[in-house]
Amino acid sequence: MTDHDIATASSVAAAAERALEQIGRAREAVSTVIFGQEEAVEQALVTLLAGGHGLLVGVPGLAKTKLVETLGKVLGLDERRVQFTPDLLPADILGSEVLEETADKKRAFRFVKGPIFAQLLMADEINRASPRTQSALLQAMQEYHVSVAGERHDLPRPFHVLATQNPLEQEGTYPLPEAQLDRFLLQIDVDYPDRASERRILLETTGDHVVEARRALSAEDLIAAQRLVRQLPVGDKIVDAILDLVRAARPGDGNPEIAAHVAWGPGPRAAQALMLATRARALVSGRLSPSLDDVAALAAPALRHRMALTFAARAQGRSIAELIGKLVERIG
Repeated sequence: MTDHDIATASSVAAAAERALEQIGRAREAVSTVIFGQEEAVEQALVTLLAGGHGLLVGVPGLAKTKLVETLGKVLGLDERRVQFTPDLLPADILGSEVLEETADKKRAFRFVKGPIFAQLLMADEINRASPRTQSALLQAMQEYHVSVAGERHDLPRPFHVLATQNPLEQEGTYPLPEAQLDRFLLQIDVDYPDRASERRILLETTGDHVVEARRALSAEDLIAAQRLVRQLPVGDKIVDAILDLVRAARPGDGNPEIAAHVAWGPGPRAAQALMLATRARALVSGRLSPSLDDVAALAAPALRHRMALTFAARAQGRSIAELIGKLVERIG
């Protein structure tokens, strides 16, 4: 090993130790405000550390908005929120050009940035916006810039979207198409808290003292941690487990017992999401290398929005969760 290699390894090790300490502080800071949603908090942190976007799915009142707001404070990000409605237009999110008159009586257009120019954007109830508005947001999520009147405007870095979606079928909702769902690194299901956690919520949120989350990182620290995630080593066993899991969920060349019930399955982006997310989960858990447990824990969040059942499977009462559970049992 050359002196350069030794110096590089030493630098990565120092960055890893610093990141582990910062992420530990961040997780602790979030836990002082969000109770009973440990799994959702972990998956949201994993999403941001992996450099992706997350889709939070849950009924109203489960602290989804509070979680995003808290993550913004703890991670030192400029955070904004947009409430999606059927009459929301793309310009309401991206921004628009306005005609202004200067002091010397000349007229010129000036671009007024929309709320998407934030480091952390909460798209609240994204399925209530029209497909036109959804596609404008999701295009920006993929390309990290917006184009208005032929001019390109780059989004800030880091840039993340945490969108919420109500799982209940209601009038005035527009389900996200499959290609747009695939833009989200993880689908984070937010469930009801257990009794002990809900008791704590009652006692700590109805008094006259409001607990505020402490800042644990800066935007620069988060970017450094995201670079570190891509440098973490991944063993061949983990790579093979991710490939086996994703490929087995596809119709045609997947596992016959599973594939027969799948109308369409996850593509290579699902494997990429799992690769990054398992590394990020290792960091969140205080480790520098992912394990098979990380793959198993993140299989459902990475795959459930990238698969659909056949009509026959739905008629038989099958579920995506059941099929993913069977896939996870086979890895190891």
